[in-house]
Amino acid sequence: MNKVMKFLKEEDGATAIEYGLIAGLIAVGIILALTNLGTDLSELFGRIGAKLDGATGT
Repeated sequence: MNKVMKFLKEEDGATAIEYGLIAGLIAVGIILALTNLGTDLSELFGRIGAKLDGATGT
């Protein structure tokens, strides 16, 4: 019975799950930020390319 009570009181597993959830949320935030940054960079280079095409007359 003591082993069962000790197992139920142990919180190491819960802490590992919490750290896993935090790491997952951070990863999702990084992915969203990089996706947004990539879209912005693509638009920026598109505008630069259009201006260069207009400047060179091609």
